[in-house]
Amino acid sequence: MSQQEMTVELFGRQTNFEYSETWLGYSILGLRVLVAWVFIQGGLEKILGDFTSVHFLEGVEESNPFFELFQFFAAHPELIDPLVMYGQLLIGLALLLGLAFRFAAAMGGLQMTLFWLASFEAGFMAGLPVEHGFVVTETLVYVVLLFGLGAWGAGRILGLDSRLEEEEFVQNNSWLKYLLG
Repeated sequence: MSQQEMTVELFGRQTNFEYSETWLGYSILGLRVLVAWVFIQGGLEKILGDFTSVHFLEGVEESNPFFELFQFFAAHPELIDPLVMYGQLLIGLALLLGLAFRFAAAMGGLQMTLFWLASFEAGFMAGLPVEHGFVVTETLVYVVLLFGLGAWGAGRILGLDSRLEEEEFVQNNSWLKYLLG
């Protein structure tokens, strides 16, 4: 196993650490597969079940600072329901296959952020208490995890993005690097 040393500056302080390239690769791939499964399972349960977002959205408390946004969403389930159901399935498949990974991670992070914002039970001055914790919930953990996997370029580890990045079209359009990886 190859050991590497990395030096990074975090919060104005230089930090050095060693890591194993092999174990880093396995851990990134494992996290990618697990998060993909969460999205695939969530999407399939909604598609195969009797899903509607209305009950969830109408349950957002009036004290939530984003109450009006979620009431707007609740008024348009014909748009929101397919975005949630099929969005979760497609995000999960893209994460699993390592296909347009950064784009899929960003869309998954956006969806999880909206779920997190919907869980606020009170305004900012009340400390943002939420149903399953005090600010930090599993949805916020998914947001940070997806950000980290995107930053590492997890779609390149046994994923289709590594093959796509070799294509001439992708190499001639450098902006695609922000979607792949």
